[in-house]
Amino acid sequence: MDALFFSNLTSPPLLFFLLGALASAVRSDLEIPDQVARFMSLYLLMAIGFKGGVALAESSLDVAVLTGLGIALFMSMLVPVYVFFILKRRMPLADAAATAATFGSISAVTFVTCTSYLDANGIKWSGYLVAAMALMESPAIIIGLLMYKLSKETGASEPLDLKELMRDACLNGSVFLIVGSLVVGWISGPSGKALVSPFLQDIFIGVLCLFLLDMGIVAMSRIKDLAASGITVPIRRLVFWGLALPLTNGSLALLITSFFELPIGDVLLLVVLSASASYIAVPAAMRLALPEANPGIYLGMALGITFPFNLLVGIPLYHSLASWIN
Repeated sequence: MDALFFSNLTSPPLLFFLLGALASAVRSDLEIPDQVARFMSLYLLMAIGFKGGVALAESSLDVAVLTGLGIALFMSMLVPVYVFFILKRRMPLADAAATAATFGSISAVTFVTCTSYLDANGIKWSGYLVAAMALMESPAIIIGLLMYKLSKETGASEPLDLKELMRDACLNGSVFLIVGSLVVGWISGPSGKALVSPFLQDIFIGVLCLFLLDMGIVAMSRIKDLAASGITVPIRRLVFWGLALPLTNGSLALLITSFFELPIGDVLLLVVLSASASYIAVPAAMRLALPEANPGIYLGMALGITFPFNLLVGIPLYHSLASWIN
């Protein structure tokens, strides 16, 4: 465990994340323009989707692939349900639903960072997991809002437009891009990868480092906002759930994968996906569909607590546990 932790701690992407957090903590004026950050986000999603599609083209749709996709879909539906029922007695109903959706969905950046960690350690992983990531993005949004609707008294809120909700969840920009890139990579195959390799391969780590520098700045600012927001839920309780939920969800995924013969790289990515929390797709959906939910709670937990925890401790911890079990 110590070797894995220090290996992760000395990786350039994580060090740039820490540098960004430090810059925010000491109130440096370092910042990444919003349009640049958006471009880097689109680039990373396109790159990981395309590479996953190529890997998928080189593999066959076998039992392992179907098993992995099944586990991913099962976790994306299970997590928001039990998280909602745990939290609805501990915070306002709308906040519980938004938090359940947040932790039932996934963080693409955590996934990308984990793939970089696996590549750096020479551990192979399967391209179908990019499809698994895309598959896990939307169900939690729908389930979280359904849980909220079903728990409200009749007539207490506007009718839920399920058709529009599903359209927004499935056509969310990040979901659409990564699925589309996956299809492009799958169609073009290894020959297509060779054509775009200088753009999607050679500069990938550099862009990831710069993106995580920005994420470090944003994450630290979210921690500050969380402390100063004056929300009704005690900060110590949010910190507890921000740490307990990824550990619980990751452990559950690890337990489920232990019953199947999956490569260690695939196991780790499924665990990391289950343990991560969305801070892009879900907050965007919640602002529109559930405006009464406080972003300071679900976004503060996901980006200020869970995201740094997974990058600093979670990935090497899950790797160590997966190696021990398998």
